[in-house]
Amino acid sequence: MNAVTEMPAPFNFTDNAAKKVKELIDEEGNPELKLRVFVSGGGCSGFQYGFTFDEVVNDDDTALNKDGVTLLIDPMSYQYLVGAEIDYSEGLEGSQFVIKNPNATSTCGCGSSFSL
Repeated sequence: MNAVTEMPAPFNFTDNAAKKVKELIDEEGNPELKLRVFVSGGGCSGFQYGFTFDEVVNDDDTALNKDGVTLLIDPMSYQYLVGAEIDYSEGLEGSQFVIKNPNATSTCGCGSSFSL
């Protein structure tokens, strides 16, 4: 079993996001699932956010637990997400996970990519 580094993460995983993740995990019927948030190269602004469900916790992942849900962030993505808020939004544009990142100097129109 992998040891998870659990530190007080300098980001805000909102109640709304944790609730939605819990609903999605319950729908899948697999309580071992965790939400992995990551940053990768690409998108119209240079970097883009990604979300996936993962059962595997890597040794160097940062885990944030809230309301029975675990959020995982790898070390490379961690540096870009410090100070960010991870939320779930429902509006006219549809329903989606949203990252409000104070480190981003610009974002694209859809909000899924950013630059530093």
